[in-house]
Amino acid sequence: MQISEAESRVMEALWRDSPRSAEDVVAELAEPNGWAEATIKTLLNRLLNKGAITAERDGRRYLYAPVLRREDWVRGESESLLDRLFGGQVAPLVAQFSQGRKLSPDDIAELRKLIEALDDEQ
Repeated sequence: MQISEAESRVMEALWRDSPRSAEDVVAELAEPNGWAEATIKTLLNRLLNKGAITAERDGRRYLYAPVLRREDWVRGESESLLDRLFGGQVAPLVAQFSQGRKLSPDDIAELRKLIEALDDEQ
């Protein structure tokens, strides 16, 4: 499922706290993003049409909640990035980050733990 950058901000708000009314989402996202109420409601409708969220009637308003789990979205985005930029290979991605910005000792320790855990699984 393709989620735009703007749509992902709406999803983040819903992943943090849901179900939420459109007014609640507008209150959180309008000012920091410089978005009008109509923009946020359009984004909610797009996400609803994509099946990423649901809307349940609550009196005169709708309450929105995510269907798409954040973990599933992150996994898909990560795989897409790896495929597009690194041919599906993880090592060139890590190499790029290590060249672009210095990895901290904590980053390196975390990578070592991850590699050890992967070795244990195989």
